[in-house]
Amino acid sequence: MPNQIAFLALAASPIFVAVMMSRLRLDRAIIWSLMLCYLFLPEPPAVFDFPMMPPLDKHNIPALMAFALTLWRKDTGGPLLPQSGLGKVLLLTFVFSPVMTVLNNGEPIYFGIIGLPALGLKDAAALVLEQFLMVLPFLLGRQHLASGGAMRELLRALVVGGLIYTPLMLLEMRVSPQLNNWVYGYFQHFFAQTIRFGGYRPIVFLYHGIWVAFFLMTSVVSAWALWRWHEGAGKIKALAVAGYLTLVLVMAKSLGALIFMVLLVPLVVLLAPRTQLRIALLIGAVALAYPILKGADLVPQEQMLAQAEKIDPDRAGSLRFRFQNEDTLLERAYIKPVFGWGSWGRNHILDPFSGAILTVTDGFWIVSIGTYGWVGFLAQFGLLLWPLVLIWRAMSRQRADAVSPFVGPLSLMLAINVADMIPNATLTPLTWLIAGALTGYAERLREATPRRHQAASAAPLRRRTAM
Repeated sequence: MPNQIAFLALAASPIFVAVMMSRLRLDRAIIWSLMLCYLFLPEPPAVFDFPMMPPLDKHNIPALMAFALTLWRKDTGGPLLPQSGLGKVLLLTFVFSPVMTVLNNGEPIYFGIIGLPALGLKDAAALVLEQFLMVLPFLLGRQHLASGGAMRELLRALVVGGLIYTPLMLLEMRVSPQLNNWVYGYFQHFFAQTIRFGGYRPIVFLYHGIWVAFFLMTSVVSAWALWRWHEGAGKIKALAVAGYLTLVLVMAKSLGALIFMVLLVPLVVLLAPRTQLRIALLIGAVALAYPILKGADLVPQEQMLAQAEKIDPDRAGSLRFRFQNEDTLLERAYIKPVFGWGSWGRNHILDPFSGAILTVTDGFWIVSIGTYGWVGFLAQFGLLLWPLVLIWRAMSRQRADAVSPFVGPLSLMLAINVADMIPNATLTPLTWLIAGALTGYAERLREATPRRHQAASAAPLRRRTAM
């Protein structure tokens, strides 16, 4: 169980956010507050669990404080909702669809002698509030990180965050993952999953080693992007930083993050931002297609397992276990396919005598469908991927040199994060923050386009008048 330091750190986090926002420029304060709290505060079960409230943890407390301070300072950065009609629909559906989920789950359910309660009014209020707290980083990013300078600041923060985290990762590679236990008094996950290839996979203060490796992968991609577009002195230093972060990621022993790095770094270094965005759209489309194809029973599972068996029998066994659980959970989700089962673990299969959960939800997509149905899933994944479409539409109307070159790397990282939510549940405040920043930037580009066109059309008219 978490010790007193864990709860003290959570309780002190609003003070930390307030100090950051009083000392730093607003966009920089938001980025650093959310990132440092995500990296260093304790993971659940270190939460404040008040009656009729969703759990308050390191994912939503800092964002709530930052959002409250921007309202108090009347520095809202424009309308709260996205400008596009579809963006508004996705956001409002994501936040308020749990009301329909609750209305559709007004009966208790039983597994043998084990029962789960019906959902009621307090559950509707708690779930709506939970969704609103989850999406707060998106709203903050859209309102306050919508400039090209903020795009660069995001990448720079990810690089510096990686540099701060790597000494802790190297320590845990040497002595085994112990930092969270030493500081907060508990271990976040299963220790056996940190053992890889005769060594240890670091976990530091995050939920799992996969989360640590994925964050460092974003640091690596950011470092190579900054190196490519670096101007003036210091390019050798930027290259050294990118090389160092790459080396540590290789040492972290996480295959998925390594595959993402090998895929993204050449794209960031070699391709133009518009091409990077095209590839990001393709990755996002594939990520969205998998759950839909899986739901239609069109995923070639046996062929995938046969190929995995040729590479690594252990990995094939893990993949088979994942497929079996997905099939079981989807079969249960089909009972309430539109709005899902809601909270209290109603989307799982329980042991009829002990009440233990028998199913495992690895991928975030199956959690979303089982809890909030296909409506909630499409709203959530659509809200994360819609910025890529907005950016593409806005960029197509702009000159190449009028668009920040850092939009491409951020779009790739967002798309690959959504793709990683198929096998894992790596949805973090940083995911929402990047999605919000890209949405806000796309909206600014769209606002600037008519003015350019008007100015261009007015110039020939003045020349004709002079003649």
